[in-house]
Amino acid sequence: MNNDSRDQALVKRCKRGERKALEELVGFYEKPVFNATYRILGNPDDAADATQVVFMKAFEHLGQYDPKYKFFSWIYRIAVNEAINQLKRGKNQQPLDDNEVARTHGPDESVEAEDLHREIQGGLMALTEDYRTVVVLRHFSECSYQQISEILQIPEKTVKSRLYSARQLMKNTLQTRGVY
Repeated sequence: MNNDSRDQALVKRCKRGERKALEELVGFYEKPVFNATYRILGNPDDAADATQVVFMKAFEHLGQYDPKYKFFSWIYRIAVNEAINQLKRGKNQQPLDDNEVARTHGPDESVEAEDLHREIQGGLMALTEDYRTVVVLRHFSECSYQQISEILQIPEKTVKSRLYSARQLMKNTLQTRGVY
């Protein structure tokens, strides 16, 4: 069973009130939703709050989900919107604390890799939300151009254009910081 079929079956079971199906959907999407919101917000606490709100909203509005679209795209759209809304509400006014950057490597991670990670996250946070969102979805959530188009509800050409511009800005920022 592919992911789309699995998701559709779980959504049907959720609509019937099966708690186990809800837990499975959260299990599949909690980490990717958190990672996307974290990369947009730059703060793990804000990302955890956003992730919680995303799942509450998703399951409150599950009856509005159209199964002809991918569940993945639908929940990511909710996640991106929630993260952007938090930014607009000013919840994320404090600068990113370098000690709070999520670790994806073991304890033997080199200092150079940590520094590079901080510089990349700093460059990412310097981008506007439109640019940051496409970079996060493409490079951190590994979405295709088509998926990003569906999630953000913009044409694929706009996704490519924003991604190109965002990459150029990131490159310039990293060069200025002596990283690239």
